[in-house]
Amino acid sequence: MAASAFLCYVGAFSFEFREELLREVWETDLRRRDVPMSQPFRLESLLTNDVEISQWTSEGLPPDELSVQNGILTTQGSRFPLCIDPQQQALNWITKREEKNNLKVCTFNDNDFLKQLELAIKYGFPFLFKDVDEYIDPVIDNVLERNIKGSGQRAFIVLGDKEVDYDPNFRLYLDTKLANPKYSPGVFGKSMVINYTVTLMGLENQLLNVIVKFERPELEEQREKLIQETFQNKQKLKDLEDTLLRELANSTGNMLDNTELISTLEDTKTKAAEVTEKLKLSVKTGIDIERARDGYRKAANRGAVLFFVLSDMAVINPMYQYSLMAFLEVFNISLKRSLPDSLLNKRLRNIIDTLTQNIYAYACTGLFEIHKLLFSFQMTIKILQAKNDLRLEDLDFFVKGNISLEKSPRKKPHAWIPDQGWEDLIKFTEVCPDGGDIPGLVERQGDKFKKWSDLDDPESQDLPCGLNDKLDNFRKLCLVKCFRVDRVYRGVTNYVTEKMGEKFVTPPVVTFEAIFEQSSPMSPVVFILSPGSDPASDLMKLADRTGFGGNRLKFLAMGQGQEKAALQLLETAVTRGQWLMLQNCHLLVNWLVDLEKALEKIQKPHPEFRLWLTTEPTPRFPVGILQRSFKVVTEPPNGLKLNLRQTYVKIPSTTLQDCTHESFPELMFVLSFFHAVLQERRKYGKIGWNIPYDFNESDLRVCMELMKTYLDKSMGVDGKIPWSSLKYLIGEVMYGGRAIDDFDRRIIKTYMDEYMGDFIFDSFQPFFFYKDKDVAYNIPKETHRDKFLEYIEGLPLANTPCVFGLHSNAEIGYFTNAAKDMCNFMIELQPQTSSSEGGISREQYIEKVATEIEEKLPAVFELDRIRRQLGDITLLLWSCYRNLSGSIILSPR
Repeated sequence: MAASAFLCYVGAFSFEFREELLREVWETDLRRRDVPMSQPFRLESLLTNDVEISQWTSEGLPPDELSVQNGILTTQGSRFPLCIDPQQQALNWITKREEKNNLKVCTFNDNDFLKQLELAIKYGFPFLFKDVDEYIDPVIDNVLERNIKGSGQRAFIVLGDKEVDYDPNFRLYLDTKLANPKYSPGVFGKSMVINYTVTLMGLENQLLNVIVKFERPELEEQREKLIQETFQNKQKLKDLEDTLLRELANSTGNMLDNTELISTLEDTKTKAAEVTEKLKLSVKTGIDIERARDGYRKAANRGAVLFFVLSDMAVINPMYQYSLMAFLEVFNISLKRSLPDSLLNKRLRNIIDTLTQNIYAYACTGLFEIHKLLFSFQMTIKILQAKNDLRLEDLDFFVKGNISLEKSPRKKPHAWIPDQGWEDLIKFTEVCPDGGDIPGLVERQGDKFKKWSDLDDPESQDLPCGLNDKLDNFRKLCLVKCFRVDRVYRGVTNYVTEKMGEKFVTPPVVTFEAIFEQSSPMSPVVFILSPGSDPASDLMKLADRTGFGGNRLKFLAMGQGQEKAALQLLETAVTRGQWLMLQNCHLLVNWLVDLEKALEKIQKPHPEFRLWLTTEPTPRFPVGILQRSFKVVTEPPNGLKLNLRQTYVKIPSTTLQDCTHESFPELMFVLSFFHAVLQERRKYGKIGWNIPYDFNESDLRVCMELMKTYLDKSMGVDGKIPWSSLKYLIGEVMYGGRAIDDFDRRIIKTYMDEYMGDFIFDSFQPFFFYKDKDVAYNIPKETHRDKFLEYIEGLPLANTPCVFGLHSNAEIGYFTNAAKDMCNFMIELQPQTSSSEGGISREQYIEKVATEIEEKLPAVFELDRIRRQLGDITLLLWSCYRNLSGSIILSPR
């Protein structure tokens, strides 16, 4: 009964919910009703056997319990399976399993899928629909429902407008890449929806296989050989048992007189004993192998954690799609690049460090600036949780604060404390009793807390009243959120820096050379466009540097009517090894399905072929292209230091020596600083610019050429720098030409007057862009690009708005909104199921809020009784109103 319910109902659910249904609900209920059950109850023993599981493992199905359950549902279910398979594990397993049976693979977008399906039904071939969307073509409804009709000895099924002979060996599989598809109840009724989404433990075991195969190939080879031998031995043992039973069933007369049967029995017994001994030896060998493999499990666990952090980012933006295959490529590269060491612990540390850094760099290349710190923070949290170094209750409080609708009876003691901050502080005392009565401390020593709260950077200073020794760094961050929400963003940066290192809050600079190195003929490069970005010019320069200029680089701006031309250019580029850039693909989202089909058909492209796509973020972009692609976001980095670093990394090393004027390197730095300041002001909203402007790299490059030209010309006259011409062309024409607001133009002109003039070379009164007790932004006296980069690396990661000439409070609005957005994103990233670590499930949280709302509602009004009591009063009030307007005259009554 439990097995039948399992086969009917649980396929679409996660492993945790399956176990809860099976163990805590069904099994408990059946035992309470005294229904006989085996002890312990195991689905695997009832619905499959060790021989079949060994066969599945040898065919590529992971051996974890979830995968075994999915294998049972796929092979034993009464309906055809529809696999939710974002990591493509089911697709790979089914393909390998049915390959020997002449498997046919199609998609609903193929023109001939009905013809292929018809042949498969008629001749009994397995058939696989891959890349299924949420819409399933109704033409296959009869097949899904097994609506088989008979006429005499003929069995047939109606497919479209045709009657197709039905072979009972026919099997249908459907597979989707969508991680959370929304299918109608009809689809669930017609097919067996099976959730193949990989679990943390399952992925950890797979990554462990990859590591051991790389580090100790002989051990992994021994393990794979053992799996095959175990399968063969179990199959042989089963065959012997079947042979013995068949001989006994077919035996006639007295068995003792049947010498042939006795000889068969003796032979079977001898062989069975040999196979049994081999199986025992296999078990012992398997234990030894697993013990040796477990030494590498820490690195596998880190890889599994990082993959789920990466894949969860799709919740934030649908363009952030990453496949398991793409992740494994980065994983293998990390294994090759990590430093070798004879000591296992040091080798593991090198693998973990290299892997974490590579995944961070890989992810940041395709993330918008607003999400990069979120990814770093989420990665830090998940790593700490895997080590049990962070309590789920603390994380819940940080993300949600005090969610109770009931206000605390404890009144706020000081007016300067935010209302929600006081409620959060009361809740924080419950979550973290180690800190003592913090609200009481605030009441008694409010002046100390106010002094701390009024600091420009309270997140970097010690907490008052000795709390610094009582709270760990994450709880300090929670306390900062109670008093100063605007400093949470910087507090998160400090927290990630302390736990992981500054390199995990310093995104790598995206250069086209690095993009080209990571690209391949089989995976397109997708540029996710941001306002003002134009990767086409950079790609043209890269093509010229790498020998792909001229006719070897093709461009096509996508629009209506360009579909056929794009496919023709793609076919030519694949054959001849050209580069093809398809621009603005978001304008033809529906056609991208055809592009995905064309990419899947490419088997052996020219090794020099590359496909480059540009698109704005859109939820309709095909998941298949995104998962197989290398995603790049071209957006100015967040922060003055990172902006300057990106500018100088992208400058060729010889640029500063190309100009004959000795002041060119310093003026180049001034121009880069000016460009960074203009871009950074944009994040402060109306305080920065009245109208936001998309100043981009093309503005900077043109100004560089202008400056170089004018300085070269001045060397032929008197060597004096033409300040007025440079200030006019840069400030009024190039950058000022974008500004349409008079006050914004005045700001640009002011920066020009402050940053450009002979005074910047005054040796008696050194020039500083900005200087205070902590930092000084000046012009380094260098001539080589690498020296400028060294100076930039020494600058602080965070800068105050005072550098731009703004008040320090200018960033309050920006950081407050950034902190709230981060918390909202983290709520979306929180798991939607219950946790064993003490957190409450999503359903329990909703029930709690609903109960609180219900308790606050007043009693239900008895409307009929109230109408009877107030009916005359309503009529009297209406009569008074009409009397005042002169419509009627009131009677004495």
